[in-house]
Amino acid sequence: MFYEKGLRNLSTSSTESNSPTSIAERRASYEEILRLALERGFFFPSAEIYNDSLAGFWDYGPLGFLLKSNLEREWRRWIVKYEDMIEMDGALILPKSVFEASGHLSSMVDPIVECTKCHNRLRADKFISEKTGLQVDERLSPEEFQDLISKYNLRCPKCGGELGKPSRFNMMFRVGVGAENADAYLRPETAQNIFTAFSRLSKTQRLKLPKGIAQVGKSFRNEIAPRQSLLRLRELIQAEVEVFFNPSGSFDHSKFEKLQNVKMKILSVDGEMKEVSDFSEAARLFGSEIIAYYFALLQRFYNAIGFSKEDTRFRELSAKDRAFYATSAFDFEINSGLGWVELVACNYRTDYDLSTHSKASKKDLMVMDGETKVLPHVIELSLGVDRTMFMLLDKFFRHEPNRDVLRLPPNVAPYLAAVFPLISKPPFESVAEKIYEDLKLQDFAVFYDDSGAIGRRYRRMDEVGTPFCVTVDPQTIDDQTVTLRQRDSMEQKRVKIGELAEELRRLRNQNVPGTITA
Repeated sequence: MFYEKGLRNLSTSSTESNSPTSIAERRASYEEILRLALERGFFFPSAEIYNDSLAGFWDYGPLGFLLKSNLEREWRRWIVKYEDMIEMDGALILPKSVFEASGHLSSMVDPIVECTKCHNRLRADKFISEKTGLQVDERLSPEEFQDLISKYNLRCPKCGGELGKPSRFNMMFRVGVGAENADAYLRPETAQNIFTAFSRLSKTQRLKLPKGIAQVGKSFRNEIAPRQSLLRLRELIQAEVEVFFNPSGSFDHSKFEKLQNVKMKILSVDGEMKEVSDFSEAARLFGSEIIAYYFALLQRFYNAIGFSKEDTRFRELSAKDRAFYATSAFDFEINSGLGWVELVACNYRTDYDLSTHSKASKKDLMVMDGETKVLPHVIELSLGVDRTMFMLLDKFFRHEPNRDVLRLPPNVAPYLAAVFPLISKPPFESVAEKIYEDLKLQDFAVFYDDSGAIGRRYRRMDEVGTPFCVTVDPQTIDDQTVTLRQRDSMEQKRVKIGELAEELRRLRNQNVPGTITA
């Protein structure tokens, strides 16, 4: 245990109680999470000081930026680097021809309906579903949407006016490039950069199949009605992996051994839930061994950042619910305070993208796999970074009787530790400042605070997720030890200053619950 009997703690100074934290705690609501984000600078509306600020655009403050950076680092650690993938960073704007070939210009459309009085625009399928309780397919024709609106006598929720005729709205952001105003678009997904660069990457990096190409970056979708902060955005961050492989090739079964303890829940298209840890069973349910392997890799990553098997599932999509480029698809979902929320689109894209780009560009995108020339197939893991960040706040932000605490795992928390002088006077300040500077030089994310009572400083750090607090007190001056406090239990122990960095490193790297075996 973190706490050791007989060690002096600061409970008399901090007015803390070491009572079990599980008593009377409750999960924070969406509104409370949003308030935390706004008040503590995790994220906030972009250009919020102006009356014409745009919905669906959010800025990350210092804490949000650090949380995002840590999340992306862990994604690289557990997926990209683990699987020896290569990573690229593509342009945000691509020519029209790319999206004509990919099918986005013709297929990336949502149904829309507009009020004839106040011109309020609504996404037709979501609006009808909310008002009627029906499950409305977004692929219905405009006439079918009109029939539903008429049948249920639906009117504008803003002014009560009559709704006009439903139509289709393309979610692509057009950009005019250069003096000639050439047609181009902000990318709606990061994947197309990878597909158009595949031929060059395969040659310059001497790729051997199967091979993953990864990318983290911004994508843009002109959502009709963005809402729920980070859950539906017009500017979003994706961490995307495209795995290129020969569908006729064999898969290295030795890889399975390292993931043999990873367990997954799978909700089939007919509503049957199964829990699997055996790869032969997973391969049968997912469609192939290689798909099962990469899905297990994804599951292990989410385990490593604090989500257990009980929190997550792979939900199989029906043919009508899949993206137009996928022949099979699963949504990786998190069970949250808002219900099940999709975080990762897991698609088997076959050779759709390479074949369409090859045909449109008239370039041969086939590669050699041993002695065979093939057009690779693709498995896609398209992870929503913003959504994952929000779900971390949703899972770990808790209200306790005497405090609010964000129990983020140490490997993703914005700050690993905070350093405090118990008294804002020399020599406490000088010792605390030196510890703070030394930890920064060793690449620890740390925070320094010398303002207010020590109990209030602890509470501030609890609320923003800092796992450990280091306090310089009178005993420090005597024996060169500091008080190290743990956020979740509020337990404390003495640590020598010279051993502090190693102790923090050990605590940061210790297994997150579920890292390997969840």
